[in-house]
Amino acid sequence: MSEMTTVTATACVAAMLLCGCGEIRYPKYYTLNIAAPSKPAADDVRRSVTVAVRRFDTPDYIRQGRIVYRETPEEIGFYDYHRWAADPGTTITTAMIDALRSSRLFSLVVPYDGREQHECVLSGRVERLDEVDYGGGVSVEARILAELVNQRTGETLWTGDASETSKIETRTVGAVVDAMSHVVATSIERLVASMELQPVVRDRHADREGTNVSERR
Repeated sequence: MSEMTTVTATACVAAMLLCGCGEIRYPKYYTLNIAAPSKPAADDVRRSVTVAVRRFDTPDYIRQGRIVYRETPEEIGFYDYHRWAADPGTTITTAMIDALRSSRLFSLVVPYDGREQHECVLSGRVERLDEVDYGGGVSVEARILAELVNQRTGETLWTGDASETSKIETRTVGAVVDAMSHVVATSIERLVASMELQPVVRDRHADREGTNVSERR
């Protein structure tokens, strides 16, 4: 090996060692911790209807796995070292199932498995789950859409759209995720409350009960 080659190799090794002296950063992982509904469940089942809940869809940018922030309404940014440990769409779907079961609005609520034995199917989409860094201060925003459809007839029985925001006092990613969990939980409660008031679903249940009585006679 020539002297020039030796010097070049030594310089390369030194450069590699120098680059490796910096701090190595490892990603931190977070998950939504969605509290159970605060409203007490009814004493009995209000509607003898079975519901299957599809996994709630999410935009592509949320499915990338990194926590999102917006510095303007049009610009989306991603934290490089702060990521979701569990897909938010799946977590929110599970929370919606738990909320519906707790409300006892229906006789049975299960995850959708592609079968058609359940009378109704609930579908949803998480439109927003972002940190918002414009408009003064820092906040988080969640928006969830959902609809309940009669699987046999294709009739839409109910649609819901819930949006919630919350200000962040301490600007840390942990505080952001905590606030996201809160606004998602509040949005789910609002959707379930809206479903409770939907006359179409309520009237269908009453009609069904009347039919059962007539058949027994």
